[in-house]
Amino acid sequence: MGDVPALDEPLSQPLKSVLGPATAKVMAEHLGLHTVGDLLHHYPRRYEERGQLTHLADLPMDEHVTVVAQVADARLHTFASSRAPRGKGQRLEVTITDGSGRLQLVFFGNGVHKPHKELLPGTRAMFAGKVSVFNRRLQLAHPAYELLRGDSEETVENWAGALIPIYPATAKLESWKIGKAVQTVLPAAQDAVDPLPESLRSGRGLVTLPEALLKIHRPHTKADIADARARLKWDEAFVLQVALARRRYADAQLPAVPRRPQPDGILTAFDDRLPFTLTDGQQRVCKEIFDDLAGEHPMHRLLQGEVGSGKTLVALRAMLAVVDAGGQAAMLAPTEVLAQQHHRSITEMMGDLAQGGMLGGAEHATKVVLLTGSMGTAARRRALLDLATGEAGIVIGTHALIEDKVQFHDLGLVVVDEQHRFGVEQRDALRGKGKQPPHLLVMTATPIPRTVAMTVFGDLETSVLDQLPAGRSPIASHVVPAADKPHFLARAWERVREEAAKGHQAYVVCPRIGDEEDDKKTGRKKSPEDEAEKRPPLAVLDVAEQLRGGPLKGLTVEVLHGRMQPDDKDAVMRRFAAGEVDVLVATTVIEVGVNVPNATVMVIMDADRFGVSQLHQLRGRVGRGSAPGLCLLVTEMPEASPARQRLNAVAATLDGFELSRIDLEQRREGDVLGQAQSGARSSLRVLAVIDDEEIIAEAREEAMALVRADPELTGLPGLRTALDALLDEEREQYLEKG
Repeated sequence: MGDVPALDEPLSQPLKSVLGPATAKVMAEHLGLHTVGDLLHHYPRRYEERGQLTHLADLPMDEHVTVVAQVADARLHTFASSRAPRGKGQRLEVTITDGSGRLQLVFFGNGVHKPHKELLPGTRAMFAGKVSVFNRRLQLAHPAYELLRGDSEETVENWAGALIPIYPATAKLESWKIGKAVQTVLPAAQDAVDPLPESLRSGRGLVTLPEALLKIHRPHTKADIADARARLKWDEAFVLQVALARRRYADAQLPAVPRRPQPDGILTAFDDRLPFTLTDGQQRVCKEIFDDLAGEHPMHRLLQGEVGSGKTLVALRAMLAVVDAGGQAAMLAPTEVLAQQHHRSITEMMGDLAQGGMLGGAEHATKVVLLTGSMGTAARRRALLDLATGEAGIVIGTHALIEDKVQFHDLGLVVVDEQHRFGVEQRDALRGKGKQPPHLLVMTATPIPRTVAMTVFGDLETSVLDQLPAGRSPIASHVVPAADKPHFLARAWERVREEAAKGHQAYVVCPRIGDEEDDKKTGRKKSPEDEAEKRPPLAVLDVAEQLRGGPLKGLTVEVLHGRMQPDDKDAVMRRFAAGEVDVLVATTVIEVGVNVPNATVMVIMDADRFGVSQLHQLRGRVGRGSAPGLCLLVTEMPEASPARQRLNAVAATLDGFELSRIDLEQRREGDVLGQAQSGARSSLRVLAVIDDEEIIAEAREEAMALVRADPELTGLPGLRTALDALLDEEREQYLEKG
């Protein structure tokens, strides 16, 4: 970053020197917090007012929560137990209330004595634990708690003011312990280095960084919180956008070989063979891409579109244009199954144009090779040779393409499928394979709201395919409430049989495989409470077994999941594609890119265990032919639960962009961008991507103007410090992932 050193960051002091080694260790292990600055940026998730109580009525299931409530009553039960001393076990049941609802707490065994003495009716406390359901009621088993005594010195000092900060916590680190640690390091906030240029800060009336940190952790009024959040949102948006703007700026300086298709080459031959015309959207997007490919600097474009909008066709035309111009194109897929499918569908689309150098190949043909990690040595050697000589114009593969051994003759274009599974470093490694940096096209199958695109893919230009091609059939979606109405489920299997009788096929998707290695590996024993409370998620192997012997008897039912050998997976997919299998029971390995137009029904078991965009992806596997598709979302969740509302939303609309907004609004801030993005990009702390659309857009403008004027940021040492921290985190996370 130029010669001017970034400022020294006082907040980079390690936590162990301030809090002591034991606390620091827990903070590092459970929350990933290592320095004073990390802890100061671990903001409260929300605030409780001392006089008010949490809303118990809307607690999320299976999440770690902290609530402030009052004990309504407490009962000690004694029961017969072979494990307890003297054959008698004890269970303490405490009911807490907040006026809106009640919540059961339960303590077992030796853990009952202290709460039995302390949690007397009328006592107020903060309780932290994981919400579960027992006998159809919400409960916290063995919650940690901290009594709130109005007058005691200690509590008042720790919970200054009327607003009690509630921190994102874990089982090992309750909110109040984090609060106490923050109290200890808060004085250091005075020395925080401000990343915002002064003109920008004062121009927008934002408080200084030290003031913002103080107000977010120790607010006296709601206005304090609002000031702090407004300021911290800007930091987050701006530093991230500057990082992206610098990267775009650097990319735009790189030279690239312009690639213009020749007038009567393989692209023309391919277009002549297409049995349909391109939609307007496809033509528009292809033009944007071809204009970029003809430029002197590398293309960096994100191609996003609805499930089934024909992204593969657009990408293939771009690859053929580059082959025409004498270069090679590589397509990177996140899994072997997907790489094989892309290879199959692309060679099918190209027909004899994919048989370069072979008998029966067309005049302009090229070779299309597949390269994955599990290929045999001979096949791999042949593929590598075809790439090095330039014989193969198109290569489709997994991460294996990035390895050092892979040499290209003249790599002109890289197409990355499902970018969010690819780190930036992998993109860079592949870029280094060309004589000059190749052009880059990133495809994502999950439609992303504009703001997320600006935040996650801010260094790419965006093209959107928003129409479905002709010939795609509509998909009807219904929620099947298995618990309330078991006959609905029976009807679902009848529908599958009816479709099979018409010669169609069906998918049944389950959340897990069912060979229970996971539990063996972790050595987790389920407690009797667990057993009673929730059944485990449905598994592919069990469901397939039940269907074969029961409701789908007589149909051919096969399974597909991630732990099968690649050859077996491929064989099953081929049989399914050939129509030899009626029903495929699978995990989400079929989520993206599977194309079997004859499949018309998709039954998703335990659908509430999948995310919104995942359900949308899965549903996109049916209705690909001329027959209408049907998607059945099976769930045991009760009518009023948030999970059920999510499923209703998916059933109600086929618009992926709309669903992706719903999806984001329902998730917690922290994982807005999923864990999948590399490092710092997913570490949004106060920026809620959907609500803060304006801030993100403005920060982006400001960042681009700043970087154009001063790419090295010579005048802004504070901003450089913040960038170093952001990029360090990104590098560090990347290294951890290996």
